[in-house]
Amino acid sequence: MGEMTDKLKAAGNKAAGSIKEAVGRENRDPALEAEGQAQKGKGTVQDVKGSIKGALGDKI
Repeated sequence: MGEMTDKLKAAGNKAAGSIKEAVGRENRDPALEAEGQAQKGKGTVQDVKGSIKGALGDKI
């Protein structure tokens, strides 16, 4: 169960991060663009965490 939760959170963070990044770029707002990049990075970490949980059987 933890694997899917992490992967769903990851997908949400990646999507929200991509939107923030695009809006920041379009509006020439480097802070928002950087926030979006950071959120996408958080999503990537969550995705890896979910993959590890899947491989190890949610024991971490």
